[in-house]
Amino acid sequence: MTEVSSLTGRLLVATPALADPNFDRAVVLLLDHDEKGSLGVVLNRPTPVGVSDILEGWADLTGEPDVVFQGGPVSLDSALGVAVIPGGTGLDGAPLGWRRVHGAIGLVDLEAPPELLASALGSLRIFAGYAGWGPGQLEDELLEGAWYVVESEPGDVSSPSPERLWREVLRRQRSELAMVATYPDDASLN
Repeated sequence: MTEVSSLTGRLLVATPALADPNFDRAVVLLLDHDEKGSLGVVLNRPTPVGVSDILEGWADLTGEPDVVFQGGPVSLDSALGVAVIPGGTGLDGAPLGWRRVHGAIGLVDLEAPPELLASALGSLRIFAGYAGWGPGQLEDELLEGAWYVVESEPGDVSSPSPERLWREVLRRQRSELAMVATYPDDASLN
């Protein structure tokens, strides 16, 4: 079996050629990636459902837009909390109820009392569902050219304009990927 180099904490940015409507212009933060598979959340799919409608205690801790995001097509009835802890890149002092994923980005235990994390959180986003890939499945999609893999930044998790995140992430790349950001929504109209 081929060794898998972990992409945990990186972004998958859908290429214009990706045909799956679940991931059209998606920006996925990989929360876990190893030989057993991959799990991530789509950062740019806000829903009309307010966080206060399903997790009232956490609503005051989320940023704008304060809605639940569709994290992916799997397990839409489950919720994940992803938060940035300012200065959370060190190994010491991680608050209870938060598990580091990469740098200052981590997962929040939504079963914990929100007050436990309130003073430590820089930003919080709630996701319904997630994106998942079985062993080798993501690697196959990468070989097919379905995704660009780029570095994440803590601000990606809480972008106040998620509808612009796909273009913004591509624009900041120091390569030909920056040009992909200008790709039209519907190439057939050109």
